[in-house]
Amino acid sequence: MAEDNKRPIIIKKVKAEEHAAHGGAWKVAYADFVTAMMAFFLLLWLLNATTEEQKKGIAEYFTPASVAKGKTGAGGLFGGVTMTKDGPLRSAGGPREGGITGPTPAEPAREDPNVDAEDEVLGDGTLQAELAEKEAESFEQAAQQIRLALQSVPELAELKDSLLIDKTPEGLRIQLVDQDRKSMFASGSANPLEHTRRLLQLVTDAVKNLPNKLSITGHTDAVPFRGKNDYSNWELSADRANGARRQLLEGGLDPSRIHSVQGKSDTEPLIADDPTAPQNRRVSIVLLREVKPPRRAAAIRQEGDRFFDAAPPAALRAPTTNYRKINPN
Repeated sequence: MAEDNKRPIIIKKVKAEEHAAHGGAWKVAYADFVTAMMAFFLLLWLLNATTEEQKKGIAEYFTPASVAKGKTGAGGLFGGVTMTKDGPLRSAGGPREGGITGPTPAEPAREDPNVDAEDEVLGDGTLQAELAEKEAESFEQAAQQIRLALQSVPELAELKDSLLIDKTPEGLRIQLVDQDRKSMFASGSANPLEHTRRLLQLVTDAVKNLPNKLSITGHTDAVPFRGKNDYSNWELSADRANGARRQLLEGGLDPSRIHSVQGKSDTEPLIADDPTAPQNRRVSIVLLREVKPPRRAAAIRQEGDRFFDAAPPAALRAPTTNYRKINPN
């Protein structure tokens, strides 16, 4: 027992160590990763769904010290342009389509000198459509003026079938057409007869105050014409077109309004079924369009001849009696 009492007593104390807490730190990192991926895919979608103009607006939005260049919008995400093609947003403030907010009164947008204010207000294509409508109205007024002037001159009443007016894709076409035993030019000559000069003066008075340019074309029938030095229907048709041009200028037309003068011989007959018909001998004056109608204004061009005769006059129908023609040009 004594030996047992002499044995040392060893007391072993174990000190507990604190360990770091295991929790949600990795969750935060994962959430940041998912957010970044969502932003990345959103960027890819945005780049695919926007036009070049909208991409430029996005780039300017994230560019330091960027300013809005358009009159509409706040220089924001799309610079005032919608994601669709309905034209610029017009609201000066408050929410817009897609949640985009416009400028406040204290945040005026900068003006772009290269943007037409009226075009911006009316939207894409609308201004062009209105200009095309106004041009069509001016053509109608010119046609009516010529007809009324022709009716007011008794001596020219018999020439009503010789003056044809219609619309073409190029513009308002006015034609001086030969009739049986009633020509616009003497045979083989490029000088207009007196009644032709008076008709050309009516045309000049109706179109000289319009801005549109004119195209003048001469035509003959298919009867061969041979003059001195191989002078043919080609030269004759071109000379008659040029004779009409000179008469228009003498009547007061601005020379700068002439776009072209040409002769087409018998290549474009008015009476295709009868190439030798006298109506194929004519001078065509086209008041050319300056405004190309947009798609939304296509009805302007396709609405039909509201103010023109739906059917050609009887004078344009091919004659049923055959005549012997010897150099009728």
